[in-house]
Amino acid sequence: MSILNQFSLKGKIALITGASYGIGFAIASAYADAGAVICFNDINQELVDKGLKAYKELGIEAHGYVCDVTNEEQVLKMIAAIDKEAGVIDILVNNAGIIKRIPMCEMTADQFRQVIDVDLNAPFIVSKAVIPGMIKKGHGKIINICSMMSELGRETVSAYAAAKGGLKMLTKNIASEYGEFNIQCNGIGPGYIATPQTAPLRELQADGSRHPFDQFIIAKTPAARWGTTEDLEGPAVFLASDASNFVNGHVLYVDGGILAYIGKQPQ
Repeated sequence: MSILNQFSLKGKIALITGASYGIGFAIASAYADAGAVICFNDINQELVDKGLKAYKELGIEAHGYVCDVTNEEQVLKMIAAIDKEAGVIDILVNNAGIIKRIPMCEMTADQFRQVIDVDLNAPFIVSKAVIPGMIKKGHGKIINICSMMSELGRETVSAYAAAKGGLKMLTKNIASEYGEFNIQCNGIGPGYIATPQTAPLRELQADGSRHPFDQFIIAKTPAARWGTTEDLEGPAVFLASDASNFVNGHVLYVDGGILAYIGKQPQ
């Protein structure tokens, strides 16, 4: 097999959760470009329709499903529908997630549980639903979208950091438990990515200066820029392809070097 062929996803069935827009959409689009059949879900029909339209504009014929990935019954129905309409899943990307930026002592237990449910319990539920099919097929790739907060703490994100830290360990455990069935489970830990959701943090101030958070990120990142969704596409294709068949239980941080950097010494 040539080296480029190792990165081909031709004919592979890929499910990317929460992929109507943003990081999930970028990864799914890259998978389609590499030859995969794209399946995705979102929480309501409006978002699914938005995603289907966006994929169609790129010439991608995607399969979209309304599914709450925290609901095991809904997930099982979605997987059964994908099996029937597209085929048994080869690649799963657990991308769906939420964040609530609230100081810990001001956060309710219900708010904390909601973040854990979407960001940690849902990847468990969806992975559990697809692994039996992967075992029967003789191979499978699971990619969990982790975070720098899988390694770091920061004010106002206690629930998110706890969930993403747990997701890192779930990644390692799936790899340990199902590696013998030729299933590889790895994670991607994005740094600060320029998306519509982070646009307000990158807008210029009235005086023409950068937003304080934008300045903070640029100073903390050796690459001296925000990441883009395109920066995540290559790593995501690698972890879904035959090129990563002996890579298992790792989180690949795509963060411009933040986790390696202590910061500049004061002058």
